Amino acid sequence: MHCPFCGHDDTQVKDSRPTDDGSAIRRRRFCTACSQRFTTIERVQLRELTVIKTDGRRVPFDRDKLARSVRIALRKRPVQEERIERIVNGIVRQLEASGDSDITSKQIGELVMETLKEVDPVAYVRFASVYRNFREAKDFETFLGELGAPT
Repeated sequence: MHCPFCGHDDTQVKDSRPTDDGSAIRRRRFCTACSQRFTTIERVQLRELTVIKTDGRRVPFDRDKLARSVRIALRKRPVQEERIERIVNGIVRQLEASGDSDITSKQIGELVMETLKEVDPVAYVRFASVYRNFREAKDFETFLGELGAPT
């Protein structure tokens, strides 16, 4: 592992422990050249996923981008960080378990919406407003009407 501070390639693992949900290993590392400490996280990856965008482009799946989107939807909501990690891990596992290495951005969006609908209704509407590209207030009204909520 290269040191992120000096680029030296000889770092030592000082401590390893599983994350709370057991889906990853957190390692504290020490650089023998510059004496800086840093943390790495190691996760199991079942297969390389490729995302097929709506315009046809193919890009590698980015777990961090998914996590950022979920965090933005859940910002200032009563959901703990560890629950957010479990949500993201669950979505990634579902994508990997689908048996297909190519997944569409629509599949990811629908899976996130399904999950957020169960976790927090406000986060669900926030995510839907971006994912479904709401442009005016009536888009929200229509969406909320579909949910059966008063508008």
